[in-house]
Amino acid sequence: MAVPFDMSLVQRGARLRRTPFFAATQRYGARGYTVYNHTLFPICFDDLEAEFWHLVNHVTLWDVSVERQVEITGPDAFAFTNLLTPRDLAKCAVGQGKYVVITAADGGIINDPVLLRLGENHFWLALADSDVLLWARGVALKSGMNVTITEPDVSPLQVQGPKAKAVVESLFGAQVAGLGYYWFVETTLDGIPVVVTRTGWTGEVGYEIYLRDGRRGDELWERVMEAGKPFNIAPAPPSTLRSIEGGLFSYASDITRADDPFTVGLERLVDLDQPADFIGKTALERIRSEGVKRRLVGVEIAGAPLTAGNPHFWAVRSGNRVVGHITRCIHSPALGKNIGFANVSAACSAIGTELAVEAAGGPRKASVVALPFIESKKTIGPR
Repeated sequence: MAVPFDMSLVQRGARLRRTPFFAATQRYGARGYTVYNHTLFPICFDDLEAEFWHLVNHVTLWDVSVERQVEITGPDAFAFTNLLTPRDLAKCAVGQGKYVVITAADGGIINDPVLLRLGENHFWLALADSDVLLWARGVALKSGMNVTITEPDVSPLQVQGPKAKAVVESLFGAQVAGLGYYWFVETTLDGIPVVVTRTGWTGEVGYEIYLRDGRRGDELWERVMEAGKPFNIAPAPPSTLRSIEGGLFSYASDITRADDPFTVGLERLVDLDQPADFIGKTALERIRSEGVKRRLVGVEIAGAPLTAGNPHFWAVRSGNRVVGHITRCIHSPALGKNIGFANVSAACSAIGTELAVEAAGGPRKASVVALPFIESKKTIGPR
């Protein structure tokens, strides 16, 4: 195995949390970490392109315990959770998940979690990088609703790639492996309590295994790796490259607090006609009526391969005017092109619009293209 990453290069002390799988990621040769939701997050085990091809051709295991959960329970949990999001949760059954946005009063997006409904009044929000626990507790304070809001002992792994279904079937059986998209089941594996969901941040077949006892993280990791051996499983971080190809957004990069669901193309997550009120409803009604001023679009960028992506938001120009910025970009080895997302003025968002990107090394030609760049290989259903 590779030499473990020297954590003294990142931090000292216990201020940054370690996941239940941290020791395993060290053993399996994690080369670097970042901090996400106050937690150390492995970001590299191998070459970026090698990890990409392994995901596309085989199966990978990700430590995504940085997706911290907000758990909402109590007699008013449904009404309260429905208040947080513009998506009508009356359409979410027990045992089903939904991709949702959490909105502020001005319609801005605070987070875009995966929501799981474990009971009539029992919800988890699997969070992107922001403090929704504090937001939810603040909303609850003067709401008059009877809810309990906590961060439970829940830590997810992702099993992603075309052979993921075979790995999950060997672990849990055909019934779990055959879950519909965004459905889940509560079960155990060798006595380890888990929730298995048919979700993931790729355009490939994928599942998430939510560990419900942090003391057993090492045990669960090794059990999945053992089951994956016949299918050439390898540890990996979430694939930025594959997420861009699949048109999957990243909070704080592609989506920020300054964006509303209409701007970033997530209007399908907004049910303005539902009878219930929710935070941001008035603002989103106004935005829908007036139209957006900016849009998040796909772009192809000319020139040499941008293998390192963009370390910051690169300016996007139309003629001599700055009309937006690149949120994320990368070179796709599958397409042989530089691809990415750009947040631009609505007037410059039509497919085929020619733009210029202030990339490292100088300006490059770019054009607006349709999303996703590569159609998903997974069986898609409502989410």
